[in-house]
Amino acid sequence: MTTKTSELLSMAAPPTVAVVRGIADDQLDLPTPCAEFRVRDLLNHLFEVVVNFQALALRQPVEWAEKPEFLTGDWRERFEVEVSRVAQAWSDPAALEGTSPTMGMPQETVGGMVLLDLVVHGWDLATATGQVYQPALETLPPALALTERLAPQGRQYGVFGDAVETAPDASELDRLLGLAGRPAGATPAADSPAEGVG
Repeated sequence: MTTKTSELLSMAAPPTVAVVRGIADDQLDLPTPCAEFRVRDLLNHLFEVVVNFQALALRQPVEWAEKPEFLTGDWRERFEVEVSRVAQAWSDPAALEGTSPTMGMPQETVGGMVLLDLVVHGWDLATATGQVYQPALETLPPALALTERLAPQGRQYGVFGDAVETAPDASELDRLLGLAGRPAGATPAADSPAEGVG
């Protein structure tokens, strides 16, 4: 059984998993395009997303206040496993029905938020650690459409940074990054203005 959401998550996974595998231990304290996150913090956040959104697919409660340390043992391998699990969790069509009791928004939107985090934070981590991020092109239109819908409200809660203007002929990835508050090709600095996504 599969859904469009799970297919998109499965396509978004390999580029981000490759970036995570390419992060060296001595890069964990580097700044990222998310002003409040070092590489270590952003990895823990992305782990939290892919773990908690497995529960959200099943309409189970999650505890966002808890901030477990995920970067223990073979965390790179474990990240790949958890990303596979979150894609599988959203493969049941029932997971996309109705409204999320925890998030208060359509389940289909909740599932799309995982896609957005994988793509944008995949780019964040690649940029922070000097890697090349090449997303699956099929993932960009739905991620961009979701960002266009969520960004205005998200900025009120600090989830998105202020939009960065992009050229009329900008790629879909650059347009997505601009909406999420990232200037394309930016080199992260400790005072980077971008906020988190997800």
